[in-house]
Amino acid sequence: MSSSEAFTELPSVAPQLRALRRRASLTLEAAAAAAGLSAAHLSRLETGQRQPSLPMLLALARIYGTTVSELLGETVVDRDSVVRAADMDPTAAGGWTYYQAGAPGRGMQALRVRVPHGSQGDIVRVHPGEEWLYVLRGRLRLRLGDTTHGLGPGDSAHFDSLTPHRIAAQDPDGVELLFVHTLLQSPTAALCLGPTPGETP
Repeated sequence: MSSSEAFTELPSVAPQLRALRRRASLTLEAAAAAAGLSAAHLSRLETGQRQPSLPMLLALARIYGTTVSELLGETVVDRDSVVRAADMDPTAAGGWTYYQAGAPGRGMQALRVRVPHGSQGDIVRVHPGEEWLYVLRGRLRLRLGDTTHGLGPGDSAHFDSLTPHRIAAQDPDGVELLFVHTLLQSPTAALCLGPTPGETP
């Protein structure tokens, strides 16, 4: 893409940045500080004088409570979407079975996950974002850094995904979870599920 072609995209992005900041009731200075930018830099982004990078878009999307797709002016998924149990198709990855429990195109991914005993228990995950899980059935062994926690039905955990973490089922029958994580780098479940067997981490 030439520089002139890139510049023609700026006017469509810039008004969105400004409109979403105002919708979030943030001043230019407050939004810039939260995103780690100068007010002058954010102003140039909003007036189309500068092209935002992906890390900037991710930061601004989190601050404005929206998604990168909306910042780019793409069609926004209905914010009141309901996912019916009958519409949750199972997907297998690395021995786990998971069901999409939330709408696509959001800043978070919601899943219902079944973790069999002995599946991926040795995979340690570290990635940007946050995770929240809730045990529906069975017992879970959750390792966060150097600490191991045993969780049963009704127990939950909320942690920074940059903390090295490991998830494993304690019981032979496995464990079933509700799982929510932020999507900061990838729109796929591989971000939280780790590599499938045979892949190189």
